[in-house]
Amino acid sequence: MSLSKSKAVLKEVKPAVRTENITYAVRDIVVIANEVAKTGKQMLYLNIGDPNLFDWQPPKHLIEETYKAMLKNYNGYAPSSGIKQAIEAIEKEADKKGIKNVQDIFVTTGASEAIDICLTALVNDGENVLTPTPGYPLYTAIQSKLRTMENPYYLDESSGWQPNIEDIKSKINEKTRAIILINPNNPTGSNSSPDTLKQIINLAIEHNLVIFADEIYDKLLMDGKKHTSIASLNSEVPMVTFGGLSKNYMVPGFRIGWGIVSGERSILKNYIDAINKLLRARLSANHPEQYGIAPALLGDQSHLVAAMKKLTSRRNLTFEMMNAIPGISCVEPEGAFYAFPRLHNVSSDSHWAVELIKEKGVVIVPGSGFGQIPGTNHFRIVFLPPEEILEKAYKAIAEFNEIYSEKYEKTIVQRA
Repeated sequence: MSLSKSKAVLKEVKPAVRTENITYAVRDIVVIANEVAKTGKQMLYLNIGDPNLFDWQPPKHLIEETYKAMLKNYNGYAPSSGIKQAIEAIEKEADKKGIKNVQDIFVTTGASEAIDICLTALVNDGENVLTPTPGYPLYTAIQSKLRTMENPYYLDESSGWQPNIEDIKSKINEKTRAIILINPNNPTGSNSSPDTLKQIINLAIEHNLVIFADEIYDKLLMDGKKHTSIASLNSEVPMVTFGGLSKNYMVPGFRIGWGIVSGERSILKNYIDAINKLLRARLSANHPEQYGIAPALLGDQSHLVAAMKKLTSRRNLTFEMMNAIPGISCVEPEGAFYAFPRLHNVSSDSHWAVELIKEKGVVIVPGSGFGQIPGTNHFRIVFLPPEEILEKAYKAIAEFNEIYSEKYEKTIVQRA
């Protein structure tokens, strides 16, 4: 019987409840920006941490080895955990970082997949994971999908965005399974001190928590700052350290990341088995691009010297110009390529961000998309673009912020 003659009525396809609270502010804001761009307004994009959109290039030897792998027809499935030479290179990288007692290493489709798999393998319905706030929105999106309880802990803006240990203590309960650390942090650019990391380890020991250490920006430190991998400070506590090629090696589109599981084997065995069940179920990460891991990690690192020189200059410009704007303050970032300025005279950073896009074409991400202490308002800047673009964008932000309160704030307060 044809559909036209059938008496059946097609009903709405309802999405799964688990998707209701999934948001990703970094991409969501682009929907608004695209509408504004259609009007012909010149747009200045400071919203996505993709170096390849600007004047950044990956190391040539990384690209060459990946290309050779494709020509050799390494284009089929890879082993679920990754190819041998990639695993060995990541193991050497772990050793350089001071990570001992490594129990497993696996390659994934970006660090994002490693994070998703490790959370999925650990957390049950109704349990929770301590998540940094401000923090990368992927974590809250995954937890929404897994139907776990939100349990944000705050970073302390007054101490350079270090994790607030007392707040972490107050958030731990009988359903807490793990604590996530993003270091260097996205969106604030902070670099956690060894003392802070040791205190987090002590809490993990006391409360039997797994530590997830997202260290995707670990080579992008400014002013001679050093990165301390939390797993290097204790070889017994169960930890998973996440890394990848995306940021340090300027190939976010490769989607190549990894996880390094370290700690006492006897307490990790079943968890590692669960991770590998999920790895096998999704077959493998991109095969030929895994051949770029060894040359990237073990080869010439001179691109980092040039990168940090540019990043430091752009960071300095960002820090100086943001703090020169009345009503805005900014903690100086130490790593990555983000700043998280605070809006002191604004009651809604989301409204401020949308109106900034409409009036000036400057695309940033509101702080609410990353989480923040209630009653505070921020926005994230990506300072990857060349300085002339940054300077133009920051002047536009200054002009807009000067008129914002008079033009909009009274209306917002009245509606609230």
